[in-house]
Amino acid sequence: MTSGEVTICGAGVFGLSLAYVCALRGAQVRVLEPYAVGAGSSGGIVGALAPHVPENWNAKKAFQFDSLRMAQGFWTGVADVSGVDPGYARLGRVQPLGPGAVEAARARAGGAQALWEGFADWHVLPVGDAPGLGVVSPSGIVVVDSLSARLHPRRAVGALAAAVRALGGVVEEGGIPPGAAAAWMAARLAGARGPVVWASGDAGLRDLSADLGRDMGGGVKGQALLLDFSAPDCPQVFADGLHIIPHADGTVAVGSTSERVFDDPISTDAGCDALLARAVAACPALAGARVLERWAGVRPRARSRAPMLGAWPGRPGHFVLNGGFKIGFGMAPKLAHVMADLVLGVDGVPEGFRVEDSM
Repeated sequence: MTSGEVTICGAGVFGLSLAYVCALRGAQVRVLEPYAVGAGSSGGIVGALAPHVPENWNAKKAFQFDSLRMAQGFWTGVADVSGVDPGYARLGRVQPLGPGAVEAARARAGGAQALWEGFADWHVLPVGDAPGLGVVSPSGIVVVDSLSARLHPRRAVGALAAAVRALGGVVEEGGIPPGAAAAWMAARLAGARGPVVWASGDAGLRDLSADLGRDMGGGVKGQALLLDFSAPDCPQVFADGLHIIPHADGTVAVGSTSERVFDDPISTDAGCDALLARAVAACPALAGARVLERWAGVRPRARSRAPMLGAWPGRPGHFVLNGGFKIGFGMAPKLAHVMADLVLGVDGVPEGFRVEDSM
């Protein structure tokens, strides 16, 4: 891609990562965001870039591994171009194990060595040998992997937007009231030249469902909180489905809930209190840490957890980049390159990721 225009609808991590890659390739990039950069779930606080279990390998797991492997170079490039630190660091992850999970974890060590191609390690250790935050393990055993990384989602999308602008792209933020997005977007798409990519989160999945007359996915609410606790060089913790992420700025993020039924997409409630109690139970050092922020947002989920990308059926020149429930930031670097190829006519979309796979 050395010329031409690309219009991207949505300034979350998918849309902005694609815009950044297209701009690096020389395209004229325009990002249209009716609200603000990171207004959706990409403006959150957790930021776990963590791999799937290294077994039962498939296209999705292989794609995610490739994306995690390229993440350091990707985010370093974003920081260099933008001058904004996205908070990326590959510091690994500690997972406390229940008594029934130890044998399976040990069996996965060989798979990790082979499937991760020697790039990262998977160790099963006594809890006392675990690095970073002290954790409680019901079995006295933990898994420590060196593939997992962290970034600060809100800072990362800000860095991406700054990088796109530094490369000559346009990121237009509407700041409009809720309910006016469709008209705002339609007015700006009139006369658009070149491909249009819809990376518009859960609202985009609803629009796609309405257009195609079938369920293509929707949104799942998540709540999280941010603690005043400095552990910037510690690995993240994943304990019984809970992410505990030490950030570079002296905070620790804890999340998140998964709520398919909700009334208010951005309100927080007792779910945050439960997260905090679970975090302290897993990492007692967090007891008494001041809560700096409670956050809630709706994350897009296609009919599977996999990302969804491809041509929008029945809309020539329009494409979809969506989904990737809970794995979006980890998948974004490679997805951006595959999507940039696709709008040029080079189809490298993995099996299971296509729009048709959710139909």
